[in-house]
Amino acid sequence: MPRVAVVGGGVSGLSVVWYLLSSGVRDVVLFERKTRLGGKAFTLEEDGYIVEAGPNGFLDNKPFAMDLCKSIGLGESLYPSSDSARKRFLLINNSLVEIPISPVSFFKSPLVSWKAKFRLFLEPFVPKTSAEDETVFDFVKRRLGCEFASLLVDSMVAGVFAGNSRRLSMKAAFPVLWDLEQKYGGLIKGMFSLMRERKSKGGPAGPGGKLWSLEKGVGQLINALYRKIKDAVDIRISQRVIHIRKEKVWEVYTDKGVESFNAVVLSLPAYEAAYLLGEYPRLRGLLSRIDYAPITVVALGFDKKDIDHSLDGFGFLVPASEGKQILGCLWDSSIFPNRAPKGKVLLRAMLAGDRQPEVFEYPDDLSVKTVLDVLDGIMGIRSFPNKVWVFRHSKGIPQYRLGHVELVNAIETEGKSLGGLFFCSNAYRGVGLNDCVGSAARVSREVVHYLEGEWSP
Repeated sequence: MPRVAVVGGGVSGLSVVWYLLSSGVRDVVLFERKTRLGGKAFTLEEDGYIVEAGPNGFLDNKPFAMDLCKSIGLGESLYPSSDSARKRFLLINNSLVEIPISPVSFFKSPLVSWKAKFRLFLEPFVPKTSAEDETVFDFVKRRLGCEFASLLVDSMVAGVFAGNSRRLSMKAAFPVLWDLEQKYGGLIKGMFSLMRERKSKGGPAGPGGKLWSLEKGVGQLINALYRKIKDAVDIRISQRVIHIRKEKVWEVYTDKGVESFNAVVLSLPAYEAAYLLGEYPRLRGLLSRIDYAPITVVALGFDKKDIDHSLDGFGFLVPASEGKQILGCLWDSSIFPNRAPKGKVLLRAMLAGDRQPEVFEYPDDLSVKTVLDVLDGIMGIRSFPNKVWVFRHSKGIPQYRLGHVELVNAIETEGKSLGGLFFCSNAYRGVGLNDCVGSAARVSREVVHYLEGEWSP
């Protein structure tokens, strides 16, 4: 019977194990060097608060995470975001301005100038690029103008990637938008074409995108996956893999010995995967080219009466032009009302990122003060929070630089050339929880296909 090692017990690794089991692969060992599973997906429950250290949910514009939750018995625990979460804001001149979500509200909004609004009418006439890749900023500036790139897109990139729009690859970070231009010649023409295609197929005309979580947070998914696999696979928590090499089969060296496997899935950050592959300099070099941005998450619990703001919405993002030392703030208890006890509110602010990595070096008390100084100026904070949590991720979110798609293709090709080596984490084809689950499903199919080829009569 073929044997598979999955190295890394975050969302990606746990999902790979689940899909392998569902495909009939039985001899699986999961290695996790830390004392708990889940990686950066970690939920803390304290004094009635439900606090996320990492992602707070997933969108339903892709089916992967939703289908996984239902398949492991969490269908009844799925928790939709509130209607108010559709309201999102940007910090402009130290005031919160709502991001319009309809054409009428867009033209009424003070978010961008009239010049920027009328610039949109030129978008269908902008030729598509002949370049192999382009930064997010340059792509949006070319198609929609500088104001859109500097305000909306710069902030969105900070919110999703903790990244810098002038350094990220459009093709890798936002492949749907890149493909709209490549296939249809532009964004507006592409969106109308997609709406017609969906309508003709009987599907929804709109793109979807409602945020979901679970009643007890993302940690509930981790716990459910663990319960589903714990009796079927060998889970090695607190066992560190220090080296892997290919002989006739894969030899996995850990701090407790060496074992043989027919296939290995590295569900690790790219830099950790590079470390394990020291005998393969080309592969190690490719993996080492994937950068990461540090991020500090500051979560604050307040009495609702101590904040002079309705908190009616999702939260706000901060353009770089504002010169603030936070990337944005999520109003978690407005997005998911059960995240705070009655009469309380829960806010989560993000600092550092690729925009201001030096802010990650702030001690906890300075990080909290930095957040409170910004929030007080725009939301009227009347007292110090009654609860404070600080979560640090020194290599928090991978940064998809120019050429990332080709880099990932080269990494996967090298792994396949060795035979039985696979990569699955947010370093490669999407940073969100949905992307991780979708990649796990794809990689597990590739593993099964490889094993069937190796073990067919």
